This record gives sequence, structure tokens and C-alpha cells, in this order.
Amino acid sequence: MKILDGRKISNDIKAEIKAEVDKMKERGEKVPHLAAIIVGNDGASLTYVGSKVRSCERVGFESTLIQMPSTTSELELLKKIEELNQNDDIDGFIVQLPLPDQIDTQEVIMAVHPDKDVDGFHPTNFGKMALDMSTFIPATPFGILELLERYQVETQGKHTVVIGRSHIVGRPMSILMGRKGFPGNSTVTLTHSRTKNISQITTQADIIISALGVPGFLKAEMVKDDVVIIDVGITRVADDSKEKGYYITGDVDFENVSKKASYITPVPGGVGPMTIAMLLKNTLLARERHRSRK
Repeated sequence: MKILDGRKISNDIKAEIKAEVDKMKERGEKVPHLAAIIVGNDGASLTYVGSKVRSCERVGFESTLIQMPSTTSELELLKKIEELNQNDDIDGFIVQLPLPDQIDTQEVIMAVHPDKDVDGFHPTNFGKMALDMSTFIPATPFGILELLERYQVETQGKHTVVIGRSHIVGRPMSILMGRKGFPGNSTVTLTHSRTKNISQITTQADIIISALGVPGFLKAEMVKDDVVIIDVGITRVADDSKEKGYYITGDVDFENVSKKASYITPVPGGVGPMTIAMLLKNTLLARERHRSRK
């Protein structure tokens, strides 16, 4: 069993990006600029956005954090998004999800200009991804592809089972794993909460990508020997015995499933760090695109 170490690979990617940014600075060029909008005071979101800002500093990007109160109206948020769309200094930006109930998430996603949509959520970018065109791939799926590629995990002709059909992870992964090229060329089965007899499907899988958000869902008896496991789930479980009052766990019963797996991602330290690294990579791509159009 080999650990797919997202912390190590994300650090490698950040070092590569920093080297490129250092060259830009030497040439006197503008460095990439990533902005993030956060609405409200959700603890997990604040932690995540803070991590993104620190990562920007580490690689030499400029970053702007825009915090808006939880009472912000949809109109106010859309106005702020349009300001960033029009700001030539900003290469890419994200709107941190989830948003308060009074704001329609779909309207917000549609409002972000596709050329600055480094999250890869806009229908234009999603459609290009589905058609195998050059675009921004959503950061978490992008990170999973990068892990598979850097560890040289064979995907061609394999049976990949994706658990979960979210627009952020499950659905894009089902498309990307079936595309021509590497990683890809696998036969994909997309499963979800309504799938019947899911164990019959997962026991046939060579690769399982689980993005369900149910702690410990995937058990050892649900997988075959030498399976590749990508655990995207990340859930805070309350535990008074822990210093923080909770612990972080994934969708996979790591202790038992890891004994059968050939490769497996840990939680934390697997897919999570890769998401931020690939957001930076998308921002670098956005900056290159803006520069080529000038």
C-alpha cells in the first residue's frame, strides 16, 4: 500500500509556481493576483480562505480578501463580482461557498466572468472541460488528476467508480476519468445516494473516488484487493476527547480499507492540500491568458 501524499505533491507544485513567479519578478512583469470573496462568518470557510491567502503569499502572488457580512444581499454581492470582473489587476477570483440562504448560488456562479473563474464552476468552463477543450478544471478534480499523474497510477482500461454526483467533484471526475489521455481512458460508473446495491459496483472497481461526505462510508468489504482509493470526503466529527472538540475524517474506513488498497489518499493530507495548489495553478493560467490577449 502506498500513500498518495497530497501535502508533499502540493508543496512540490507550490515550489514550481514560486519559481515561475520569481522569474516574472526578475523580468519586471506583473505577478498573478487572486481575489476571494467570503460572505458571512462560517468557521470552516474562513479557515479555508485564510489558507488560500497564505498560499498566495508563499508563492509570491498578490491576493485580495473581500469579507462581506452575512446580511449581504444577492444584489450587493453581484455588484462586487462585477467590480472584480472589470478590474484588470485581478487575474482570477473565487466566491467562497456555501453562501447565505438569501443568495442564489447559481446566479453567483453565472455572474463570474469565465476568464476569471479559477474555480472552474461557470457553465462555459464546465462545458469546455466536458468537450476536452483547454479551460479551468475545478480545483479538486484537477488536484486528483495531478496526484494520479505524479504517482503514475495506471488508469487506462481500468474501471473507475465515482461516489457522489456534485457539480464540484463527482460529476467532473466522472467526465475527466473517461476522457482520452492520462489520467483517463478508464470506464466510469457514477454512483450516488440513490444507487442500489452499491457494494456490488464498488467491489468491481479498480479505482474508487469517493466524494459523498459520509464519514466511514466505504468499508473494507466493499472493495477488492489492490484497489486505488481517492477519498475526497472531509467531515468534522464532534469528539470531546480531542483538543479542538472534533476530528477530521473522510468517506473511507482508512484503517481497514488501506490494508487492501494499492494506493490510498489520507484524510487530512490527501486531496485537501491539492485543491489549494491547483487553485494557484489555475490563477497562474489565468494570468498567462490575460497577458497573451494584451
